[in-house]
Order: sequence, then C-alpha cells, then structure tokens
Amino acid sequence: MMAGMNSLGQQQTAGIHYGWYVVATGTLCLFACLGLGRFALGMLLPSMAGALDLSYAQMGFIGTANLVGYLVAVLFCGRLAKMFGARKVIGASLLLVGLSMLLIGLAGNVYLITLLYILTGMASALANVSTMGLISVWFASAKRGRAAGLVVSGSGFAIITSGKLVPYLNAISNDGWRLSWAVLGGIVLVVAVICFLVLRDRPQDLGLQPVGSVATDGADYGTGLGQPMEVRAGVLYHCAAIYFLFGFTYVIYATFIVTTLVQEWGMSEALAGNFWAWAGFLSIFSGPVFGTLSDRFGRKQTLVAVFAIQAMAYLFIALHMGDLFLYLSIACYGIVVWSVPSIMAAMVGDYVGGQRAIHVFAFVTFVFGLGQVMGPSVAGILAEMSGSFSSSYFLAFSLALTAVVLTLFLPANPSTLRPFDRLRAPHAQGSAGPGAGS
Repeated sequence: MMAGMNSLGQQQTAGIHYGWYVVATGTLCLFACLGLGRFALGMLLPSMAGALDLSYAQMGFIGTANLVGYLVAVLFCGRLAKMFGARKVIGASLLLVGLSMLLIGLAGNVYLITLLYILTGMASALANVSTMGLISVWFASAKRGRAAGLVVSGSGFAIITSGKLVPYLNAISNDGWRLSWAVLGGIVLVVAVICFLVLRDRPQDLGLQPVGSVATDGADYGTGLGQPMEVRAGVLYHCAAIYFLFGFTYVIYATFIVTTLVQEWGMSEALAGNFWAWAGFLSIFSGPVFGTLSDRFGRKQTLVAVFAIQAMAYLFIALHMGDLFLYLSIACYGIVVWSVPSIMAAMVGDYVGGQRAIHVFAFVTFVFGLGQVMGPSVAGILAEMSGSFSSSYFLAFSLALTAVVLTLFLPANPSTLRPFDRLRAPHAQGSAGPGAGS
C-alpha cells in the first residue's frame, strides 16, 4: 500500500498535483454553497414575493435568516472538521444545502421557507469554511493565496449563472420560482457527490506533500506540518476585526445597490440587474488576481490595496455624480470583492499552520458573520433617517478606510510575531494544540 502511495506521489510530481484538483472541486463547492445557496436569492425573491404575497419585511427576514444560520454554524465548524474530516463535512453539508433548497421549492408559507433557509445558511457555512481551511492543508504559503483566490471565484460564476438561469425558468413555468429552487438544489446535490468523491483531507493520504512546500531545516512553517509555530492571540483578533469590517461593508453594497439604482438613479430593474451582473463577472477575477498578488507581494500589502479600492467603490456611488462614477464604483467593487476571503484564508493559514487553519478560520468567519448580519440593518436605518442610501455608502467608505488602517498594523509575516498570550499550531504528529476543540 505504501508503495502504491509513493507511486501515486511520483505520478503527481510529474504531472498535475492533486492539490489543483482540490482547488477545482473547492471552486465548485463555493459555486454551490454560497453562490447558489445564498447569492441566487436576490434573483428568486421577486417572483416568490408575488406568488406568496410577501411583504418587504418578510423578504428581508428570509435573507437575514440565512445569514443567522450561517453565523451559528461557524461556531461548530472547527470541531466537526476535526471529528469527521473536512471531506465528509463538506459532502454532508452540500447534501443538506441541496435538500433544503428542494424543500423550499415545495414550501407553501413564509415560516417554513424561513426555517429551511436557516438550514441552508448553516450548511453553507460548514461547507465554505471547511473548504477554505482545506486549502491551507493542501498548499504551502507561497501558493496559498492563488489557490484560495481560484476557489472563491466560484461565487462569481454562480451570480452569473443564477442571473441567466432563473429568468429563463420563470419564463417557461407558471411556478418558475419553485422550478428554480428545484433546479438549483439539484445542481448542488450533484456538486455534493463530486466533492465527496474528489476531495481528500490531507496530501499525505495520497503520499504527497502540499503544493509549493519546501523543506527548510526540517520544518515547514507554511503548511503547519513541521515544528509548532507560536502566534499572539491578539493577532488573530486583529484579523477578525478586519474581516468584520469587510463583512459589514461589502454586504451593504450587495444588498442595496440594485435598489439604489432603481429608486434613486431612476433605472429600470433590467438595466440595474445588468450592472449587477457586470459586478458578478468582474468578481470572478478578484480572488485569483489578488490572491496571487498576495503570494508575491505579501498578504498585508495586498489587503491594504484591496480595501482602498473597495473604499473608492463606496465613495463613488455615495457621491451620485453621474454615470462615470457609477461605472467606476461597479468596477472597483467587482474586481476586489472576493479577494478579501481568499487573502484572509491564506493569512490565517500562514499564521497558524494548515492543520489548525479550519478551526481558526471558523473563528474569524464568525466575527465576519456578525458584521454581515449587522451591515444591512444599520444601513437600512441610516437610509430611512436620511432619505437616501448615500449615507449608508459613506458609512461603508469610512469603515473600509478603517480596515486599511488596521491592516497597516498587522505583522508582515508570521516570523515577526513574538510569543505572548500564545496559540500553538499543531506538532508534526497532527495534534490539534491547546484549545483546538473548544
């Protein structure tokens, strides 16, 4: 058996490393769990609202329920991945996402739909966090940003897919929204099977080493497979605070940009939808481009640039100064939006090592989720008080600049950290370290 593993390892060295198959499958996973499980909702709500006579409050409640489910589930992601392995967690979670979406298509009232969409959000979180953590296991630091960036591009593909598929399904059926949920849920179930068949928890299971790993004095700090690495807990809270600001701001734009263009810019829904589709198209490149740049120039430097560009997106739409600024806003938002999750996943892997990445990334994702839940509510209140969404975008602009400042104070790389209030990454034997299961 060992000889077979070594033979497989030699084959992968000579050809395509199996880690890239993990990346391709991970892209499908995010396409399904986040792209179809969450971002398709905006396309489905209008027809659902008409058929079920939903109020604006009920429509918002359905969306919030998904985010709350997502937030709750990340608390358990690290423990579940440790107990069962990321592959099983991802496969089972996608199965739940697909089944819950199928059942939503059969549901007849808003309360059942809301309950089912909570389950969709919980399962989406488990699949997403486990997938992003798995990248840190399969890829060393030098390749980690590029790999994570390719994975998060799945959400952009899903935005485009749902934008084209849902209107078509609505046109061919009187219950188009039900058919849409069924078709999208069926796609997720297919992806669940693919993920279970292709993904593996560790490269060592196939007799391989992580992509880009280089043995240096017997330790591989980039993968977390060598000697233990010590990290200040304050640095992880620092990362979580930055991720919170991203969650708070990006979701304001994603939630209200179409409404802004229709109600404040006087556009038709079709034209506003086209602008949003362009943001989705550009977002496909955001993760791979900036993830690769973070590998080459550093996570900190790249993250500063990303938040600066994002701040401009919020400022340009807030100023409401004509079409040019609108185009610039859409371009700035789309080209960087998925880069923050990819860089943050890679950064966490750099700091704590691959074997502990899922547990720690789950923590920072929980804090991100808090921001994601709070952002639309605060933005809606500001818009109600001021009579315009410009005040909400100015808030997002100021918080994005705050994220720039916070990022400037991050350590440049793990080697600059000093032991204090330490968290330990796992030993080579694969122990989870203190508190890994907490």
